[in-house]
Amino acid sequence: MKAILCKSYGLPNTLEFGEITTPPLQPGEVLISIRACGVNFPDVLIIQNKYQIKPELPFAPGGEVSGIILATGEKVKHVKIGDRVIALCGFGGFAEEVVVSAKRVFPIPEGMDFINAACSLYTYGTSYHALKDRANLLKGETLLVLGAAGGVGLAAVELGKVMGAKVIAAASSTEKLAICQEKGADFIINYSKEDLRARIKELTNDQGVDVVYDPIGGTMAEVALRSMAWKGRYLVVGFAAGNIPQFPANLPLLKGCSIVGVFWGSFAEREPQQSLQNFGELLGYIKSGMIKQHIHKIYSLEHSPRALEELMDRKVIGKAVVKVGDWKEAPFVGKSTVTKSHVTPEAGKKPMVLQKANIKAHVGQSLGVSDWLIVTQEMINDFATATHDYQWIHVDVEKAKQLMPDGKTIAHGYLTLSLAAKFFYELVIIEGVTSSINYGLNKARFPVAVKSGSRIRMHGSILKVEDMPNYGLKLFLECKIELEGDDKPACIAELITAIF
Repeated sequence: MKAILCKSYGLPNTLEFGEITTPPLQPGEVLISIRACGVNFPDVLIIQNKYQIKPELPFAPGGEVSGIILATGEKVKHVKIGDRVIALCGFGGFAEEVVVSAKRVFPIPEGMDFINAACSLYTYGTSYHALKDRANLLKGETLLVLGAAGGVGLAAVELGKVMGAKVIAAASSTEKLAICQEKGADFIINYSKEDLRARIKELTNDQGVDVVYDPIGGTMAEVALRSMAWKGRYLVVGFAAGNIPQFPANLPLLKGCSIVGVFWGSFAEREPQQSLQNFGELLGYIKSGMIKQHIHKIYSLEHSPRALEELMDRKVIGKAVVKVGDWKEAPFVGKSTVTKSHVTPEAGKKPMVLQKANIKAHVGQSLGVSDWLIVTQEMINDFATATHDYQWIHVDVEKAKQLMPDGKTIAHGYLTLSLAAKFFYELVIIEGVTSSINYGLNKARFPVAVKSGSRIRMHGSILKVEDMPNYGLKLFLECKIELEGDDKPACIAELITAIF
């Protein structure tokens, strides 16, 4: 196969375009036909033997790819031949094919194109881990992003806004800062022309910033650390400037702040469950259009060394991508993907729209009240047919006229409960969900009988949310079904739904 090869350590101009043999497939691995490869700063380091991963020579750089599964090894279950996938291969991506551990391979979400798929996980994965897991960024806090127009920097700007922070973007040119503003930055600092510390003091009323996101290092690092607020968090993400800063130890003491390391690759290896959860939340943000990669330029495989050179020269705004081969595909436009029931919501109400990625923020909150629904005899009969439960009290209309006080049949209690699904679809739509499963029933009571011809409606709320494997979520939902004209509810239940 064709590949860009590092045969001896050096700068991008030492890379060669040539042929290399595809490695044999081992159990637990997959072979991917590469469509695109993201260009990241670790690619620059790995070819100079300055990165933590040190593959044997010769090798192809490129750690983040999208493509199609050509073959699978034994014990691979979650992907199959022909699937469109994203893979975090570490190296080997500047090539036509790559063999990757299946644990590092994920299906491409429906609607996402190969170019965006190949360049989203490194940048967004790093930045989300940094802001969510390491900084615990809170709504209303102030976030300073250094190198804000680079791949991880621009991702941090976007995610900071999604997480509710006030974002200050710092970069070296007007052009770069314009992109940061497009991505939602509240304030900008051109540190090639402005005094960084003086501008931070001005923008924060001399209070300092709560979180610093620093993928640059170099001379600005200490300035940013001196500009921290009390109990701030300084995120050490990388050293694109080339110099590793040496911080005076008294600064964290005086500021009461923390200097926090961000090593996303190690995090993904050591804490795979949390990493998968983050991926799921990020894919929800991407599919809903809340975040979208800024593509700087697309390079051919032969010209990929040029992409690395421009990255080193800090000319890349957002993401550079290598396109492997001659293929065409409609671009992803960031429209919402909505999971809906076959049940159409009642005309009188519009469902609440929530995002899977931040569903936990709605725990304890009401989802509202559904429209009224008439429980007809036809519905009662259909339920009896489906369950083979033909008790006369439900289906024998003539006998009910003779023996029941008001002459009406009574709906099965579990029919009332089963309508909760219809009511929940009427109340809420969760964006970023590819599938959902009615997972279980914690408890249910039926205090009042629902008679044929009665009107009922449901009050819904989210009681609790728990993480599940494969970036799924387990929702504990409360439903209280009201019976018109009665003070007591027809049904009170706690349902469990799994969403993925």
